[in-house]
Amino acid sequence: MPEQMPFYYNTRLTWTEGKRGRLSADGLPEIEVATPPEFDGPSGHWSPEHLFVAAASACVMTTFLAIAANSKLAFKDYFCSATGKLEKMEGTGLQITEIMMKLRLTVIQEKDKERAQRVIAKAEENCLISRSMKTRVLVEPEIVVIGNAGPFDFT
Repeated sequence: MPEQMPFYYNTRLTWTEGKRGRLSADGLPEIEVATPPEFDGPSGHWSPEHLFVAAASACVMTTFLAIAANSKLAFKDYFCSATGKLEKMEGTGLQITEIMMKLRLTVIQEKDKERAQRVIAKAEENCLISRSMKTRVLVEPEIVVIGNAGPFDFT
């Protein structure tokens, strides 16, 4: 881990019109964000709710990739669909109370299945974004074995 902490992540948000804005950061593509349609925003834009769920999902993936590389786990595919549950909570108002991630990992050999399960569990446990949230984050893994695909290392 780098020694020069803390790190800072700067973003800028500019209101454009109605319930929309443009999110930017140095060196990154801009994205349009808006209030979600459920709250009278326009459709077709990333909402803060989508970005919140996506941040947890992306963090689990990047944490998985780091742990898989350290563990020398060979895999072919990684796919995750994530769903955030927005509820009205007594005394606190609206809150995303849970993020459920359905993760499908394809490994090459049957012998890697158990190790893949451990790597996924470590990624879920060590994801810094979900550890920073008060939202409950659950990962439901499915590990698929495709058999011996040849002398390829997919890590």
